[in-house]
Order: sequence, then C-alpha cells, then structure tokens
Amino acid sequence: MTKSIYVSLVVLLGGTTLAFAQSAPTPSEQMSCRGDAGKFCAEHIGKPPQMNACLRENKAKLSEACRKVVESHGG
Repeated sequence: MTKSIYVSLVVLLGGTTLAFAQSAPTPSEQMSCRGDAGKFCAEHIGKPPQMNACLRENKAKLSEACRKVVESHGG
C-alpha cells in the first residue's frame, strides 16, 4: 500500500505542479514537494487545482525546497 501512495503522490505532483505555471516541473521539483503535499494537502490528492491552492495556502509551512518550487511557478 505504501508503494501505491508513493506512486499516487508522484503522479499527483506532476499534475499539480503543471497547474502552477505553463512550464512542466522537473523531476527534482516534483520530489521537492512530495512530502509537503502528503503532509499538508493529502485530502486533495487527485485534484490538481485544489492541491495547487492548498500548497499556496500552506506556503509558510512548506519545506524551503518546496516553497521555492511553489514560488517559481507563480505561487
């Protein structure tokens, strides 16, 4: 089950970070937000617009690496 959650988060972050801006996120950027997405926004898995909004709303709580990704994509 842990593997399926990991795969879901990776797929989700691919779609979520695409919502941040027109450019596609790098694999490194996706991995930077994986933990924060699961910690602060797990209820929005599979819902990229809601995940995007959630990460922005929680920007002050995000890890430095994820915060930089959110900011670099307009958040």
